[in-house]
Amino acid sequence: MSRVKMFRTMLLMVFGVMLMPVAMRAQVLPQPAPVPAKLLGKTVFLSNAGADSGLYPSPFSGGPSRAYDYLYAALKRDGTYTLVNDPAQADLVFEIRVTAPSGPQNPSKVNGASDPLPMARLVIYDRPTHYILWADTQSVDVALLQKTHDANFDRALDRLLIDLKSVVTPNP
Repeated sequence: MSRVKMFRTMLLMVFGVMLMPVAMRAQVLPQPAPVPAKLLGKTVFLSNAGADSGLYPSPFSGGPSRAYDYLYAALKRDGTYTLVNDPAQADLVFEIRVTAPSGPQNPSKVNGASDPLPMARLVIYDRPTHYILWADTQSVDVALLQKTHDANFDRALDRLLIDLKSVVTPNP
């Protein structure tokens, strides 16, 4: 066998092995997993898990209860869940927290692992068992102006609510 043929054969084998996982993933698409039935509960206690220091009053307006206040008003307006003031009366506990992960600051790498963005995290617990039923985290996009920081903060919370709605609303 000539060197050229041997090189082609080896090259085809290498590319074949490299592409095999891609081909296998393309063929096998998992069916969506069922949503925990308890996630469809109707009464909710909203828990404020607070916010990391260094987020208020700059870059975000308000204080550590800003995310809690925003979600409370949005859930009340939406009407999907009945909000209660006592966790013992709730089917579910929604816990909201805003974090400011620390890491090396690198202005050229805005959304990389070494320069994490502030995040809003919503965790949904089954109140009687205290098991986590669902969790979602949304990053707050970078901005230069206070007004834009605040708008990006609200958008991250809106994305949490959109994701929640898509999970608890049955597909037709």
